[in-house]
Amino acid sequence: MKLALVGISNSGRTTLFNSLTGRDAATAGYSASETKPNVAIIKVPDRRIDELVRIFKPKKHTHARIQYMDYLGLTRGDAAQNRKVIEFIKDSDALVYVLRGFDDDSVTHPLGGVDPIRDFETLEAELLIYDLDLAEKRLINMDESARKGHPPRKEERAAVLKCREALEREMPLRYLEFDATEERALRHLEFISRLPVMAVINVDESGLQSAKSSSWRDTIRDRIARFAENFLTPIVLSGKIEMEIAHLPAEEAADFLQDLGVDVSARERVIKESYALLGLISFLTVGEDEVRAWTVRKGIAAHAAAGKIHTDLERGFIRAEVISCDDFLEAGSLAAARAKGLLRLEGKTYVVQDGDIIDFRFSV
Repeated sequence: MKLALVGISNSGRTTLFNSLTGRDAATAGYSASETKPNVAIIKVPDRRIDELVRIFKPKKHTHARIQYMDYLGLTRGDAAQNRKVIEFIKDSDALVYVLRGFDDDSVTHPLGGVDPIRDFETLEAELLIYDLDLAEKRLINMDESARKGHPPRKEERAAVLKCREALEREMPLRYLEFDATEERALRHLEFISRLPVMAVINVDESGLQSAKSSSWRDTIRDRIARFAENFLTPIVLSGKIEMEIAHLPAEEAADFLQDLGVDVSARERVIKESYALLGLISFLTVGEDEVRAWTVRKGIAAHAAAGKIHTDLERGFIRAEVISCDDFLEAGSLAAARAKGLLRLEGKTYVVQDGDIIDFRFSV
């Protein structure tokens, strides 16, 4: 699963990329003529895995993984560069808006000053412009085909018209509901504003707890709430500080966080919320050979989840022995959990929950 970091030029995208991935990509002098993006696959922090490793002492352990990508910045009115950026991020599964909230005289702001709310609206506008152009061109092509005796499918035309109407109201398509027929009709079109989005406000250390940062966050949250009831609240962080933490040994990083008065780094929050933004959860398998997190879509049934491990498990599925990781950790061992009646047997239609420890029983 891929997430693209998107922001106005000089917003601190690459700094955030480095903090999320532990890389050392250059954060200055990245010109529009360069075409090579920064890409890294990282593990999703999961303290459940760490605890299970402590108990089982397996030969190996495997975290869930996601990919982050960083490229050029968008800039209002720069059609050529923005087109290049959008062509790149079309391949992603979700977007992370990086909004500049820090002042730095040595780093110019292409829009003339620090304003995360304006930058958020600029990013949204660029995606809407791209999608509206795509919808208009598709409708023109369908009309031309109809005049030549090849009328388009009614379902597709209706779906594209629905998209155009929403875009003209400045509504990103991610907030528009589509039924199964509409989804099939739009599958071949790459509307960029359909991608899920989370927003990160990148501030300096003084802005982490400031009233101004809170006001920015709340205003952006209210802008999103016009279209959706369920969404991720923007995260306020300092990319520079998070990059420093990411390069520290574990013990020093923990001390740093303690000095900041927080238990979990903003980096960890962003990664976990990125994972959730994609509609993903993890179920776990445990044993002396391996403790592993398996990535699946939220709402997946038990027999389909078994197929993520091996097709034989799905084909010969009998039942699943399940316990939540929290219940297991409280019990301390599988034997203790079984004695307390915490392990349960579930059938193939059971909906897997995040953090379930599952042992699949099958026969082929």
